[in-house]
Amino acid sequence: MNEVIRWSAFGCAVVPAVLLLCGSPLSGAMGAAVGLAAVTAASRCLLRYYERAAARLGSGVVSPHRGRHSRTGIGTHRGGRRT
Repeated sequence: MNEVIRWSAFGCAVVPAVLLLCGSPLSGAMGAAVGLAAVTAASRCLLRYYERAAARLGSGVVSPHRGRHSRTGIGTHRGGRRT
């Protein structure tokens, strides 16, 4: 995730500079910088949220249900009468 944020910050710095070099007005370049910064911040928040959600789901792995007489799984028979 850190690499994505670094590249986004780099883009937020480079795009306005390129716009200024190409002759865009300062207000347009600053508007682009603010817009890119807002998108970067929103993306970072979403990435962090989903990483935390994935960590919560990964840590709460539940083993299969152990039924009556501690048999694992459904239909598992470890002995007894057979027909």
